[in-house]
Amino acid sequence: MAYPNRSRPASRTAGSGASISRTGALCGAFAAVLTAALLHAPAPVAVMAAESADGGSEPCQTDAQAPPKRQMRAEWIASVVNIDWPSEQGLTPEEQRAELVGLYDQAEADGLNAVFVQIRPTADAFWPSPYEPWSEWITGEQGVDPGYDPLEFAVEEAHARNLEFHGWFNPYRVAMHEDPGRLVEDHPARLNPDWVFPYGGKLYYDPGIPEVREFVIRAMMHAVENYDLDGVHFDDYFYPYPVSGEAVPDRDTFAEHGRGFTDIEDWRRDNVNLLVAEMDEAVHAAKPHVKFGISPFGIWRNDSSDPAGSDTNGFESYSGIYADSRTWVRRGWVDYINPQVYWEIGLPVADYAVLVPWWERVTEGTGVHLYIGQAAYKAGNEGAWSDPRELARHLEFNRSHPGVDGDVYFSAESLRTNARSAMDVVVERHYAQPALVPVKEDLGGTAPEPPRVGGAERGDGVRLTIRPGRGREPAYYAVYAFDGTPSRGDAPCGIEDPRAMVGTVRAAEGGETVFTAPGGDGGRTYYVTALDRLHHESPPSNPRYVP
Repeated sequence: MAYPNRSRPASRTAGSGASISRTGALCGAFAAVLTAALLHAPAPVAVMAAESADGGSEPCQTDAQAPPKRQMRAEWIASVVNIDWPSEQGLTPEEQRAELVGLYDQAEADGLNAVFVQIRPTADAFWPSPYEPWSEWITGEQGVDPGYDPLEFAVEEAHARNLEFHGWFNPYRVAMHEDPGRLVEDHPARLNPDWVFPYGGKLYYDPGIPEVREFVIRAMMHAVENYDLDGVHFDDYFYPYPVSGEAVPDRDTFAEHGRGFTDIEDWRRDNVNLLVAEMDEAVHAAKPHVKFGISPFGIWRNDSSDPAGSDTNGFESYSGIYADSRTWVRRGWVDYINPQVYWEIGLPVADYAVLVPWWERVTEGTGVHLYIGQAAYKAGNEGAWSDPRELARHLEFNRSHPGVDGDVYFSAESLRTNARSAMDVVVERHYAQPALVPVKEDLGGTAPEPPRVGGAERGDGVRLTIRPGRGREPAYYAVYAFDGTPSRGDAPCGIEDPRAMVGTVRAAEGGETVFTAPGGDGGRTYYVTALDRLHHESPPSNPRYVP
C-alpha cells in the first residue's frame, strides 16, 4: 500500500496485564492582541555579555540550571458529554463565551501556551459545517444553531492570549448511543446507514469503507480550510476500545474492501494508517504551517508481544484498537505525537519512568515532536496521585530526557478542581516563567526582522510600545527584562534564558503593539524579539532602559 510521505529532517540529537485506559464517557480517549504579560513573571535576570580585559565581549555562557526556553504547555478542553466546555447543554451564547474565557484565562495564569479544543466530538460540528450538524453538546439538541460561531470565537480568544489553538477532532465516533433514529434526519449516518455500526452502546463510522474515510477527512478539512487553526489534533479513538463479549461487526466490510489482506487485524491497522497518512497530506496541502498530531494510548505494544515494544504489561493499542502509533512516527505522518502516559512513576504494569524513555527512543531522529499526555484528572486519587507533587515529579523526570518537547494536561476543568493543588506545584516548580512553543523546522517559516521598542512609561507596570521591523509583520513578540543599563549596547547573553522573559504579546495588525511588563520599579533594560506563527525568533530589538 502506497502512503503519502513528507520528508522530516531530524530536529534533535538526544541520543495486572489488563486494559488501563480512562473510564467513563471518554473511556480510552481521555476517559480522554494580549495586553498583559503572562502571570508568574520572574525577577529580571542580571546577565549581560561578559566583557573581556581588552574591552571586547566574550562568548555567552549557557546556564545549566536554566529551564527550557521552548516547551509545549497545553491542556485539552473536552466538549463531549460537556466535560469541560460548555459545562452543560443549553447555556446562552454569553454564558458559553464567558466559560471559555474563564478556561483560557486560567490556562494563561498557569503559564500554558496552547489549548487543544474538541470541536468535532461525535460526527458533529462546533462551526457551521456544510457536512455535519451542529453539535448537541452546545445547545442540547443536535442540529440547532447556537446563535454564534463557537469555533471562530474559540480561535480568536486563544490568539488574543497568544495561545496556540489546536482543533481536536474525533474521526469515527458518531454518537454516544446506538440509535440512528436519534440523529437529525439529514445526518450523513442516517443518509448512509451502511456506513455505521453499533458497538459497546455507541455508534461508529466503519473505518474500512473508503467512502467513509474520504467523507470524514473532507468534513474535518472544512474547519482547517476556513479557520485560523494552528494544529489539527486526533485523540486515541479509531476503532472502538474492546467490549467484553462483543466483536467489531465489520466482517462484511472486510470481505468487500479487504484490498488483498488475509488477516482482518492487519487490514484494520492499515485502514487507520490510511486515514492518518491522508489527513496529514490534506492538512499540509491546504495549510503547510498547520501542525498535525495524535494522542495515542500510552502503550503501543508490550515487549512480550514485540521486542520493539515497551517494558510494560498493559493494554496494547496496536492490537486492541488497531492503532500502530509507532509507525505513524517512523513514517513521518505526524508533526507531533502526544501519548497518554496516564500512569504514575513506579506503576508495575505501566511505569511512567519506563514509557517516557521508550517514546523518546521512538521519536529520536524523526523530527516528530514528543509531548507527554498528563493525567491531571487522576490528581487526588488514592496512592501516588494523592500526593499533589506527582505531576511535578513527571516534569522533573522529563527534564532529564531532552527528547520530550512538552506536556498536555487532561483536562481543563481538572486543572481548576481536583488537580488545582497539583498544578500549583507544577506552576511554582516548572512554569514560573513563560515558554515559547518549540519550532517544527520542516513546516517552513522564518524569523521576522527585529522589532523596535519606542516609548516606555512607568506606572502600574512598565508600558512598552513595540513597532514591527521592516518586511513581514510578526505573529507575536517576546519581552525580556534585565537589571541595570545596557552593556555597550550589546544584546544580553541572558536572552536565551527564559528566566529573563517577562511575557509574550500578540502583535497588533498594521501598527504598534502595547505591552505592560509587570513591576514598575525601573532600573531595568528591556529587549523585545519578534516571532512568526511557527515560533521562529528574531534577534533582539534595540534596548530600552527604564530608570
